[in-house]
Amino acid sequence: MSLRISLLLAILLVGTLAITYSSSPGVSASVSPMKDRKVAPDFTAKDARGAELKLSDYRGRVVLVNFWATWCGPCRIEIPWFVAFEKAYRDRGFTVIGVSMDEEGWQAVKPYIAQQLVNYPVVIGTDALAQRYGDIRSLPTTFLIDREGKIAARHVGLVSKSAYESEIGSLLNR
Repeated sequence: MSLRISLLLAILLVGTLAITYSSSPGVSASVSPMKDRKVAPDFTAKDARGAELKLSDYRGRVVLVNFWATWCGPCRIEIPWFVAFEKAYRDRGFTVIGVSMDEEGWQAVKPYIAQQLVNYPVVIGTDALAQRYGDIRSLPTTFLIDREGKIAARHVGLVSKSAYESEIGSLLNR
């Protein structure tokens, strides 16, 4: 077996273990203490209807910002959860914002969000935006932002639905 194939198999094994561990129901997730939180980088982008979306306009709400793509398997698992969270918690001051990193842009994203009945705003991300959020290299990468506009939690990869529910509940109840 060549070194290249061995390396590829090792990478796949590590990735599989990371996804399995991070999505296990027994893995507890928690928000960071207030003193350790940094302000989320603001951004402005157009949503699927062409309306301007500005993150700072959501100050006072708990916001889940999800970097994703239509081709991303774990993203496809999470999106129905986020649709349900948007519906369940919207009236309590919660919003989901999807940031698609699809290279095909709206051509790939609009049909997908229509098919999935996505009920929250989605924008097309850029490399510059991904860089501002810590050089995002893996999808999904999700941030929970508190009512003061500070990053309370960051998740790379698939995280359990119950972990998100716990964190959202904690932030909404503050």
